[in-house]
Amino acid sequence: MKKFLTSATISLALLAGAPALAQAQQSGGQTNPAASQQQTNFDDAELRQFVEAQSGINDIRDEYMAKIEAADSQEKAQELQMEANDEMVTVIDEAGLDIPTYNAIATAYNSEPDVREKVDSLM
Repeated sequence: MKKFLTSATISLALLAGAPALAQAQQSGGQTNPAASQQQTNFDDAELRQFVEAQSGINDIRDEYMAKIEAADSQEKAQELQMEANDEMVTVIDEAGLDIPTYNAIATAYNSEPDVREKVDSLM
């Protein structure tokens, strides 16, 4: 479970710039004020999608962390981080979630015991 928590935190860090980009792409550049309120009552389907996405993100994280650490320059490390980020966004999309929902669930997992319990029960 500690690995999952660490993974979710690292994933959030890697995806830090993705929510605004994904939201801007989906809304044609317009922001949605309602989307800024954090949802914590996720249904089981969303939580299953999160668990599925997290599994793929763990694989990507494991693959890219060593590459990033071994990079011979800051530019190469940033390039690898962007590649990993792109792959993570694809995994989240393929799991059926959007980036803001994924990030909201990951944040709730770290701060809401009820969400953590539900996610852990699905793993």
